Amino acid sequence: MIVFVLVGAALAVVLALLGLGDLLAVLSSRRRLIAAVTSRSGANDLPLLERYDRLLRSTRIGRNLERELQLAGLDRRPIVILGAATSIAAVSTYLLWTLLAPVLGVAGLAIGIFSVRWYLRRGRERRREQFIGQLPELARVLANATNAGLSLATSLAIAGDELDEPARSELKRVSTSVMFGSDLASALDELRDRVGSREVAVLVSTLVVASRSGGSLVNSLRDIADTLDARKETRREIRTTLSQSLATGHLIIVLGFGMLFLLNVLHPGTVALMTRNTVGQVALVLSSGLFAAGFLAIRRMTRIEQ
Repeated sequence: MIVFVLVGAALAVVLALLGLGDLLAVLSSRRRLIAAVTSRSGANDLPLLERYDRLLRSTRIGRNLERELQLAGLDRRPIVILGAATSIAAVSTYLLWTLLAPVLGVAGLAIGIFSVRWYLRRGRERRREQFIGQLPELARVLANATNAGLSLATSLAIAGDELDEPARSELKRVSTSVMFGSDLASALDELRDRVGSREVAVLVSTLVVASRSGGSLVNSLRDIADTLDARKETRREIRTTLSQSLATGHLIIVLGFGMLFLLNVLHPGTVALMTRNTVGQVALVLSSGLFAAGFLAIRRMTRIEQ
């Protein structure tokens, strides 16, 4: 029972820290607006969270974290994400150190790092799926605009105004790049690199070829829209079929830690004794390797090529 109480308390602390980070971000945004209205935008007038966030953005880690947040479409400050990762790592290290064994406390640091990576990767994949779901509508809007005699760059700008997020922001980036002197092919290639899917690559290739050599772009876009609709339905069916396998892959990791906690509850000090004994160390390494191999094998078999 005490294990569940400690785990619940740890989750409550993590959620409280995340909520506090969001609250501080809102307060910081409000202070920036007030400072802008009252013409008080000096560096010393910035709130503490904003100053630390700017300091983090000036580092390589902060720039990479900011880029990942932008690719994932997450409106979060890098300092908030770093603070959440540090809190999760600290709580996980404390629980593993006190409830299992001091040596396993190192795994808490890995939990903090992988939790942030999972959060960013999940946000990026969700944004990619949303964008792919908008591709048929995007192709039809471009077909109608080009059929009306508009240029491809103008058609992309119109599509950016009509579509919802994330297509709106992505197409506005393309229009902004073209507006500031970049050629259309380079701007579309950047879009393909940001999103990174076969559907986007096919659409971008069609637009690039049409912009360079001309051709029946309207008919091509309408055919692509129908094809993308069919692919969207196929992807939805595949994800529904593989959802149980994906849940099983995550359950394997939970079962691994759960068995260690259960063993330590039934016989207190067993896990710590295993970390000090050669046979126990070999058993822990082998079992961890088997659990990790099972998780990776399931992820490999259920991965959908983008």
